[in-house]
Amino acid sequence: MESPLTHRFVDVNGVRLHIAEQGQGPLVLLLHGWPESWYSWRHQFGALAAAGYRVVAPDQRGYARSEQPPDVASYTLLHLVGDVIALIEELGEEQAVVVGHDWGAPVAWTAAMLRPDKVRAVAGLSIPPILPGGLVPPSITRAQYGEGFYQVYFQQPGVADAEFAKDIPDALRRLLVGASGDNPFGSEPRPLVIPDGLGLLDTMPESPALPDWLTEEDIQVYAEDFALHGERAFTGAFNWYRNIERNSELLAPFRGRGIDVPALYVVGDRDMVTSLRGPDGGPSLGEMFRGEGGSDNPLTAIAPQLHDLVVLPGCGHWTQQERPAEVNAALLDFLAHIDGPAPR
Repeated sequence: MESPLTHRFVDVNGVRLHIAEQGQGPLVLLLHGWPESWYSWRHQFGALAAAGYRVVAPDQRGYARSEQPPDVASYTLLHLVGDVIALIEELGEEQAVVVGHDWGAPVAWTAAMLRPDKVRAVAGLSIPPILPGGLVPPSITRAQYGEGFYQVYFQQPGVADAEFAKDIPDALRRLLVGASGDNPFGSEPRPLVIPDGLGLLDTMPESPALPDWLTEEDIQVYAEDFALHGERAFTGAFNWYRNIERNSELLAPFRGRGIDVPALYVVGDRDMVTSLRGPDGGPSLGEMFRGEGGSDNPLTAIAPQLHDLVVLPGCGHWTQQERPAEVNAALLDFLAHIDGPAPR
């Protein structure tokens, strides 16, 4: 009989986190991205639990129902990886398979790089392993794309925070549609650059209709949880971006390290992330990690135990929400590769 999805709070690494969990068996941690919550994995719980896994998805620090530390410096990748390792231990487990989407992917990749004793396998959705710092720092992206690049725009204290908190459902609706494979801006992914004098949401006009994978009820679930933090609804989430430069500095001693555990990478071919360039300004990430741009696929150099690179046609940034069946199939295939037949 299928076990129910349950919710509770746990104290880990100095913060109180809300978690959703379902199933029994080996632990699979699902880490959401920006600006989402545990709910972004709503289509994965049942499939993974039915296959014999204990599935846990936290609202990561600063997001939704979880605690939002006030200090910007409390959101480095070392803090975020610390939350993951402490959560594994708080759940009474020795190890976990860690799956991350968007910002959750750098957390997952970095956790696998730093603690292969705790992360027995790793999967990243949307964002590939850009080690050791997780993302290209603003000191480089500012030169690549200008002051309007969205990650540079997010560095301004309080600016994007107020823009998104003004009308939370509208902000989420515009972003979820605008960054999806169903966006009305054309078929070619491109870097998100905000024209001078505008906000990010100004670049994403309101859509007359929602795509099939998104409902008004979905938006309301997200909005109600973010609204719990009032005017600081998104400040914790933006503080992750405000530590990108610091992450590169703090993780510099690990430059050259790779990922020593089995790995999986899943990306949509209409994901804006695929249009971004690496720190050296060469081929786009999409070209690099599909083995294009005149070089061998660097994923296998970073993650020698790469099981698969799955590219989803027509899929935008919200991978597991836009293509739940395909993502579930990829994850189950990956877990079977690691564990053999589904545990019972």
